[in-house]
Amino acid sequence: MVARLSAILSTLALVCLVASCGWFGDERLESAPGSPTRSELESLLSRTAIVDNRPHPGGYERGCGNGEACVFGPAWSDDQDAPGGHDGCDTRNNVLAHDLSDVVFKPGTRDCVVLSGAMTDPYSGDRIEFERSQAKSVQIDHVFPLAAAWDFGANSWTPALRMRFANDTSLNLLAVNGPDNQSKGDSTPGEWLPPNPAYRCFYAGKYLTVAISYGLPVSRADHSALTELATRC
Repeated sequence: MVARLSAILSTLALVCLVASCGWFGDERLESAPGSPTRSELESLLSRTAIVDNRPHPGGYERGCGNGEACVFGPAWSDDQDAPGGHDGCDTRNNVLAHDLSDVVFKPGTRDCVVLSGAMTDPYSGDRIEFERSQAKSVQIDHVFPLAAAWDFGANSWTPALRMRFANDTSLNLLAVNGPDNQSKGDSTPGEWLPPNPAYRCFYAGKYLTVAISYGLPVSRADHSALTELATRC
């Protein structure tokens, strides 16, 4: 009898532990400011085209050196028609100026070159102080990676549209911490999500908005991962 009671109590303790640790799949995430709701994400998911797998057409070459294909144009070029294009400032500095607070510009650059600022990282939630002398601490991420976009259909776009996509500050670019940007690489949501769960719904909304806006499909694995995530937003 004592052994049976002990087993029951152990089972109850395990149930409480699991519940308190949030191991149940339908537990809602604490969402960062600006995150979409569950219904908003589900609406985006319903409007997103799906393909079985990520295609691999080949031919992706980001570099613009001698003999390189430069398929998305020179990095951070101002000579393109995305928001912020043709304003005299390169795209990287446009993103920094938009995403950072307490921005200090280099004198004599017409408020183009960002020297310093601060931000709450949209993938980790960490507070980051940016200094131009240590520029790699804050990098500019393509939420929908360029290599993935190429695979999912950008390989058939015009050069002008690819340039726009690569420099679209209004949709596809975020200032993020360097290590997470390196970890993400050209991964899509079925392979990578922000390390801080509170920022995953925000990332999902951004990713799907870019996909819909540019007519890019997502893989079935990505769609499944984001569908499961949406239930907790």
